[in-house]
Amino acid sequence: MTTPQTNNSPNLDPFYESFKGSFTSCMRWDDLSALWEKLKQRSDLPWYIYAIGETVPDTPSTVDELLLFISEIDTLLHTEHEEDYCGIVYADDKSTPNFIKIYDPNNLGVSCGFSDNPPLPAWILSLIPPKPLEDKSILTQQRKRWWQRLWNK
Repeated sequence: MTTPQTNNSPNLDPFYESFKGSFTSCMRWDDLSALWEKLKQRSDLPWYIYAIGETVPDTPSTVDELLLFISEIDTLLHTEHEEDYCGIVYADDKSTPNFIKIYDPNNLGVSCGFSDNPPLPAWILSLIPPKPLEDKSILTQQRKRWWQRLWNK
């Protein structure tokens, strides 16, 4: 897995800088529901939906695409993350989110602990146009079909 290079250059790309920034976890399922509501209230903003390992989007999603994604990812997380807590969705600011990282319940590694090489999130929602993040882990065919089904309606 390769993550964005960081250096002490003041010209670090805004996307990579935000990606490396501070995030707060939605520990409880109620926290996640509240985050989705905040996102829905801000759905008219230019949100980019980026699935790591897929083509980087060059245009923001539509309101309908964002709402569909929220519905589908919420269902996927509740179905596949068999815990009584969430803990796999992180926002830069839960009351006014601008950047959200969503980890795949089937590829968590040590996402919630310390690691020199933590896994990348599976999906990113961002108001900043995304840049490529390379993940050398294998994206399962099931996950690829889920993503393609979502966008090929």
